[in-house]
Amino acid sequence: MSEKEAQNEKQEKIIEQHKEARVIRRIVLVITLVLLIVIAGVIGGGYVYIKSALQPVEPENEETVNITIPIGSSSTAIANILEENGLIKDAKIFRYYIKFKNESGFQAGDYELSPSMTFQELIDSIKTGVIIQDVVFKITIPEGKQLTQIGKIIAEKTNYSEDEVMAKLTDKEYIATLQSHYPDLLTEEILGENIKYPLEGYLFPATYDFYKEDPSIEDIVEKMLAKTQEVLLNYDAEIAGLGMSAHTVLTMASLIEEEATAKTDREQISSVFYNRMDIGMPLQTDPTVLYALGKHKDRVLYEDLEVNSPYNTYMHAGLPPGPIANAGEMSIIAALNPASTDYLYFLAAPSGDVFYAKTLEEHNALKAQYITND
Repeated sequence: MSEKEAQNEKQEKIIEQHKEARVIRRIVLVITLVLLIVIAGVIGGGYVYIKSALQPVEPENEETVNITIPIGSSSTAIANILEENGLIKDAKIFRYYIKFKNESGFQAGDYELSPSMTFQELIDSIKTGVIIQDVVFKITIPEGKQLTQIGKIIAEKTNYSEDEVMAKLTDKEYIATLQSHYPDLLTEEILGENIKYPLEGYLFPATYDFYKEDPSIEDIVEKMLAKTQEVLLNYDAEIAGLGMSAHTVLTMASLIEEEATAKTDREQISSVFYNRMDIGMPLQTDPTVLYALGKHKDRVLYEDLEVNSPYNTYMHAGLPPGPIANAGEMSIIAALNPASTDYLYFLAAPSGDVFYAKTLEEHNALKAQYITND
């Protein structure tokens, strides 16, 4: 091949490479544009959906719908009622609107509302209702109660037996129905393989008023679940920021609740649990052993620590599969905001005081001083 032919061939290769480069650049450009269009579509679709959900369902429809807001209804319950009656498009967005606007003071009552009403018009209307009824009876659920204990309290206050109450609280079909009503609260985590009772820890401790003589078990349970969801909704930003789920928060809060005393700084106890988990140290909290045993004892024995259960935090590191009792708001706050400490041990003295230690040696010294001598 002559020198001229070689140069021509080289030139042709260069031209061909430039052509290929242009094609590649065009392909990349097209793919990039497609991706940008898809991303913009997703963002735009979300924006359009939210914007649509914030608008009246039927702006031109002046017909009214009669609804009843029962006494004691949470914002979640009110949102669900409005959605079920075609007055709003999305109950969840309505709830977030209420929280963003810091709205409260909703009143029970009978209302005539229209699908042409805006969110704010609906909210303003539901603040005007007036129904005055006498409380027929109250049910008080204390902090730190297990599901079986709550079942007993419900039975004592109603005409249902403990067996009937527990049968409902553990009924798989009923739990599935509750999950459809409270999807953000009752996730698949409550149905884990090692979970003892799916609703354990989810029935909020509070005093509940009832205005009819014979509320169903469903009415009672769902009022408690609505309260739990309402409380957790106040901390949803913190929960999301920590990468935790409602199930994890309630599980940690239940351990704090069971270990707490009237004099306890719950944030300190919380710090001990988190410090232990950070280094892979078992939590070794006695209430989990008692829960695994399924009975109350004034004192946990060494032989009890051998109970073969995923709830036994002496045998298994980390949190148990789920809550071991219900927890009050103070314990939920502590689960989300542990104190900053180096403590790995705490000791509850008979006086109710709680003492903390960084080492096992310090802990044993405290036991000798406050427990053994007592």
